[in-house]
Amino acid sequence: MAHLFPSTLPAGAPELSRVSDFRRYLHEQQAMLERAERSATRLSSLSPSLLLDLLRFEREGRGSDLLEVIAASLRHGRRLLIHLGLGRHVVPLTVFPVERLAHCPLTREQLLSARLADLEVLQVEPALLDTPGSGERALVAEAALYTPLGPLIWALALRGSRDTLLPELSGSAAYRVTPGADLRGLELGGTITAAIARLRRETTNLREIAEWPGFNRERAMRLLNALYLQAALRVSHTHPAANNEAWRSHPSGS
Repeated sequence: MAHLFPSTLPAGAPELSRVSDFRRYLHEQQAMLERAERSATRLSSLSPSLLLDLLRFEREGRGSDLLEVIAASLRHGRRLLIHLGLGRHVVPLTVFPVERLAHCPLTREQLLSARLADLEVLQVEPALLDTPGSGERALVAEAALYTPLGPLIWALALRGSRDTLLPELSGSAAYRVTPGADLRGLELGGTITAAIARLRRETTNLREIAEWPGFNRERAMRLLNALYLQAALRVSHTHPAANNEAWRSHPSGS
């Protein structure tokens, strides 16, 4: 297999399948299903509520968004195997929401050093792997390839492709960091740390957060997404500060 391009994966990354080969596999798989007049896929083994969440992306005429897929996994407590396209290669990412773990053939450092905004969801299916200590040794991968889920989704929220609020956070709402939220082990810059400290003290809305030092609308939305996926955000639609709709008449930040 040819060497990966330096612009997509870091040096030392393991060999991965090519996106073109994986797309061909998906096309052939779909053709086989159509010829057999079967519409069920491995997704059919997921819970109906999670399946509806994942199919919503297709109904809305857009591809699956990685952050939304992970949010759905967390919300329903279901393990998922997410095939990601990065450059010309496929990166399989398994999410274990209850155990707050993830598995990937790339180390966390290798994955986070890649362009997170370039990650494309190719396919989602039930997880094949189990977690270390489960007793099912045949289904457990090398321990070094498991990583805490928190720092990974924090980085994806702040540096990934999604630059708008998750659906659960949109509309007129006010936000505050939940009491006792433990954010240790996450990458916190100066302005992020200051914003989190402020959100621990007061309940406010998107428009106001976007006006804080070092923030604009996009950065405010990314921070709210990141906090929500850490179970560290309280969302209120009845609080007096819940007026995100006021943003429509507010000029965007730079």
